[in-house]
Amino acid sequence: MKRILLADDHSIIRLGLIQILKDEYPFVEVKEVGDGETLINEVMNHHWDLVISDLDMPGTSGLEALEKIRLIKPTLPVLILSIYPEELYAIRVLKAGAVGYMNKNAAPYDLIKALQRIFSGKKYITPEIAEKLLNHIDSDKKPHELLTNREFEIFKLLAFGKSLTQIADMLSLALTTISTHRSRIMAKLNVSTNSDLTRYAIAHNIIADV
Repeated sequence: MKRILLADDHSIIRLGLIQILKDEYPFVEVKEVGDGETLINEVMNHHWDLVISDLDMPGTSGLEALEKIRLIKPTLPVLILSIYPEELYAIRVLKAGAVGYMNKNAAPYDLIKALQRIFSGKKYITPEIAEKLLNHIDSDKKPHELLTNREFEIFKLLAFGKSLTQIADMLSLALTTISTHRSRIMAKLNVSTNSDLTRYAIAHNIIADV
């Protein structure tokens, strides 16, 4: 019997995914959690055949949780689901050790197809992701691709207009730590204000133009 650990902070999303999983694998055991810290604790203390995780969760993000899982149990496959388009996160999460990346808008049969590949020991890479990987190899990196995963998360929150204090609370980090990250982000992107960050994010389709 397969044991799947499902992490998402939206209960409706979890219920929908569980239904898809149960329809295809009637005897699967699914444990659901709502945040990254609980996800890591479950991985540390129990055996799982697969982790399916969202990227945006309270406290520890899915990407940060993925990096910790790779250290704790490097052979445990992790499939990342996200609302963000593939060009924004696919390469980043695959480099961090995920076995696949899917947009939450994908059809249920795409999820089942991904699980079939993962359970057979393969990675799930769509043609779109494969093309992005080739382009990533062949072209120079954009400035935001040089950001660390933590810097990228903070950059995105800054671009959305979050204050340093808000970000510190959301990520459970010290205000001075967020301020240091902001300075590094500004330097790497060659900008000087939060408005510049927002314009950069919009220009590179990291956030929508509001």
